[in-house]
Amino acid sequence: MTSQNYQAYLESVIHIAKQAGLAIMQVYATDFDVHRKDDNSPLTQADLAAHQVIVSELNKLTPQIPILTEESEEISYEIRQHWQQYWLIDPLDGTREFVKRNGEFTVNIALIDNQQPVLGVVYAPVTGLLYFACRGSGAYRQSLTKAAEKIHVRVLNLKRLTIAGSRSHANEKMQDFMRNLVPTLGETPELISMGSSLKICLVAEGLADVYPRLGPTSEWDTAAAHCILLEAGGDIVDVVGNSLLYNSKSTLLNPSFFAQGSGAPHWHQYL
Repeated sequence: MTSQNYQAYLESVIHIAKQAGLAIMQVYATDFDVHRKDDNSPLTQADLAAHQVIVSELNKLTPQIPILTEESEEISYEIRQHWQQYWLIDPLDGTREFVKRNGEFTVNIALIDNQQPVLGVVYAPVTGLLYFACRGSGAYRQSLTKAAEKIHVRVLNLKRLTIAGSRSHANEKMQDFMRNLVPTLGETPELISMGSSLKICLVAEGLADVYPRLGPTSEWDTAAAHCILLEAGGDIVDVVGNSLLYNSKSTLLNPSFFAQGSGAPHWHQYL
């Protein structure tokens, strides 16, 4: 499939993400219940409502392309390994932020082709902020008050390093990383705390230099924003420096990673 074909899907996928956002906001306005999954992560009716909207609409748009979402039934690698293309979706990324009602949650929809994200849409329903990209066409940010504008990572300057960090998943490894940067920088770097895939989007639009994730995530957490970051001139790499791949192994868990902009050093030296 060519980049022209990816582009043909983009407008429809943006519309689907916004429909899912409406379903989420209908629940957000209520006194919703919070359930716990087997891994103790939260689940709400909004996750399920967004899942249903996205799966239904994508099945109409591309009935020939498989769909994998966070709320899907588990699909074995024996089946998945034969997929060259598939949709990879987190219907509500940042459920903890949803429960806290801080607005920092997103709808993430990605198209994966040959283990790489080639189309990505990230939509924040509370603010109406939208990020989107497809391979070969650049990355864009659109708000309720501004037309879509092209975004790009910034060139790293260690004299003004800004790090994006998780609002709900901070850990000791992240604190060590920050401390280990001080001898190089001469001071503690600026930290922007944010929920969901919005952290990766901060790097993509040049508001942060790196987002280190030194703990577990799943492939649907990163795929859509990874495409946006790639088209903005950055990448998501593991601690060895290899770009993240999707559906390349039996587990759907990502390794620890760095979402980074241009001119990035080997961040693992600061771990």
